[in-house]
Amino acid sequence: MAEAPPRVPGVEARAGKFPGPSLIPALTAIQERVGWLPREELAALARDVSRPLYEIEGLISFYPHFKTTPPEQVELRVCHDLSCWLGGADERIAALRERYGQAADIEIVEGSCLGRCDIAPACTVNEAPVPMADADVAVAAALEAEGRESQRHSGSDQVSPTPSSVGPRWPNDPYATAAERYGVLRSALAGELATTQIVAQLNDAGLRGMGGAGFPTGRKWSLVADQEAVPKYVICNADESEPGTFKDRQILATQSHLVLEGMLLGMLAVGAEEGWVFIRHEYGPEEAAVRRELDVLRAAGLTGPDAAGTGRRLSLEVFTSPGGYILGEESALLECMEGHRGEPRNKPPFPGVHGLHGKPTLINSVETFAHVPVIAQRGAAWWNEQGKGEHAGLKFFAVSGHVERPGVYCVPMGSTARELLQLAGGVSGGGRVGAIQPGGASSNFLGPDQLDVELDFGTVRDAGSMLGSGALVVIAEGTDVLAAAVNVLRFFRDESCGKCVPCRVGSSKAHALLSDVIAAHGGPADVDARIGELEVVMRRTSICGLGQVALGPVASVLRLSASAGGSIGSHANGSGRGGSSQNGRSGTGSGDER
Repeated sequence: MAEAPPRVPGVEARAGKFPGPSLIPALTAIQERVGWLPREELAALARDVSRPLYEIEGLISFYPHFKTTPPEQVELRVCHDLSCWLGGADERIAALRERYGQAADIEIVEGSCLGRCDIAPACTVNEAPVPMADADVAVAAALEAEGRESQRHSGSDQVSPTPSSVGPRWPNDPYATAAERYGVLRSALAGELATTQIVAQLNDAGLRGMGGAGFPTGRKWSLVADQEAVPKYVICNADESEPGTFKDRQILATQSHLVLEGMLLGMLAVGAEEGWVFIRHEYGPEEAAVRRELDVLRAAGLTGPDAAGTGRRLSLEVFTSPGGYILGEESALLECMEGHRGEPRNKPPFPGVHGLHGKPTLINSVETFAHVPVIAQRGAAWWNEQGKGEHAGLKFFAVSGHVERPGVYCVPMGSTARELLQLAGGVSGGGRVGAIQPGGASSNFLGPDQLDVELDFGTVRDAGSMLGSGALVVIAEGTDVLAAAVNVLRFFRDESCGKCVPCRVGSSKAHALLSDVIAAHGGPADVDARIGELEVVMRRTSICGLGQVALGPVASVLRLSASAGGSIGSHANGSGRGGSSQNGRSGTGSGDER
């Protein structure tokens, strides 16, 4: 009797699923060509690939980017998440609905973070990003245009560079001129620099994953390199979709050469021939920048079937995400690339052992790959000297919220939130800090007395929060911080993939309870004790990090309020419920659920 094939722990639910290739690029191509996904197009695709139509429709229903009805001439997508909310998004959205709500050729979609927190409150008009203050001009231009053509790839000039990206190149770029670029890669391909030396430098530098998890980069590369299974793959996770987080977007726009070189060095180190930049579809201008740099690599002969004449195949491509914050979780990303619904896998096994198509897969973030060339060229000692005090290296931070100059800043690791705030011009209008989130929406709030905490993985953890992906959100004194935390919770509720009950049900229940408190003008003292119970259950039993951290920000506000005698978390002076006294922010509003 034949033995059953061995089962891989954590992927049992994959049994019977179509192994590939993924239909997502084909669906994306149809939507870019037609503007939506007509049933006749789906039926034709089903016939071409011998897949049942219901399976394709089940796939489409999961991803928010896919449209199954003809769109209006203009889609005005508005963001209501934390940084935009702090910038008065609720009032601006209400005004846009008043202006365009009855227009037959304009659809207003209120959705999750667009990754444009530096121009908050932000929106997109037919997928072209603009500040919400400029929405009227963009809508008028779109109405005058013939047809409704996607503007995703119309160039990187759709949004002006953030203030921090103007001027000299960032200090992690070892190349003074474009002609010098890919010097480390050329040395590695020529055999002048062994990939084992590169991995050793990464280990000595202590470079950790900059996407949020902070796993040691050199150790991850070694893990994948040591696997015997082939083929192996390398993926750059460029799907940053968390409110307050946009530094990877800016790195892609200005340093795509470093990101791609880091990926290619990773491919050489682990023995991979194929790699992908997995990028969120909202990053059209940045995707265009990446594609232009891929053309540069091909023209230079550094990628292709015979990279630099070595006889080695190196292939780099772009995989455009069909949408959803959950795809930032690495195993959900893999499910998407394999053509399935983007639901996280149980772990172990981890992607380094059982990743894309069941093969060893190296996944790092945009910033992590961007730091590899300078470490490989200048060495771990140089990298370690870049930090402050006992901290090593450089760190990119996205700074947004109530600041004068929101943008991306590259600073020594160990810099404080106070120093970052100074670089960003201080609190808007000369106000004072009420609270901060040091690591994006999933990080716990810290009080104004913690501005001098050194920003590094361990120090921020010891302070009661986490460095996360490096996204400092500043909230001015006088803002209802509990309402801000509930705004964050709404984001996680809306973006839950729904696979596990604790996250799906817990986030909805918690948001309903807390929304009642906000609507009644209550504060932390009025929060139901069940919120604490839900936080524990979700943190301990959710499959992935989304559910595990969803209630963390709310819990942190409750702790801060308790330790401060109730002065943090709601308006101490009783004025206005959802923002600084200068800007008069409103409450959390109601979010659309997927």
